[in-house]
Amino acid sequence: MEWIVLAFIIAGIALICLPLIKVFKGKVAAVSAKKRVVIHVALFFTLLVITAVSAPHVLGATVSPTDGAALELYSKAAGFGYLGAALSTGLSALGAGIAVAAAAPAAIGAISENPKNLGKSLIFVALGEGVAIYGLLISILILNNIPTLA
Repeated sequence: MEWIVLAFIIAGIALICLPLIKVFKGKVAAVSAKKRVVIHVALFFTLLVITAVSAPHVLGATVSPTDGAALELYSKAAGFGYLGAALSTGLSALGAGIAVAAAAPAAIGAISENPKNLGKSLIFVALGEGVAIYGLLISILILNNIPTLA
């Protein structure tokens, strides 16, 4: 049963990602590309909810059963812990990428007009990168607090 759920999740990710190849290659009109991206982001979050619901069952099946209540508690805690760690790393890296994508061209423009602005403009680029580091730190803290079976 758990392999079916895992195969469904992997197939869902593949079905969401494959049609976006044309968008990133630039072979699709801009309006159609925006619609595709919105649809695929919605599908991604739908798949994320399905994964969050089924993750405890998949993780719980890989642990040897010793105590029913403890196993159920462990599988839920571990499943949501891993999911939280993945989300904190992934979303913070996405936010850092967006921040750097906005700050770096502005910094280059400011430096080209006045070279004395180098230090001031690099601070804003570094602040965007700090978001990813904070997300990675949070995911490490989450992973260290996931309970283990003794």
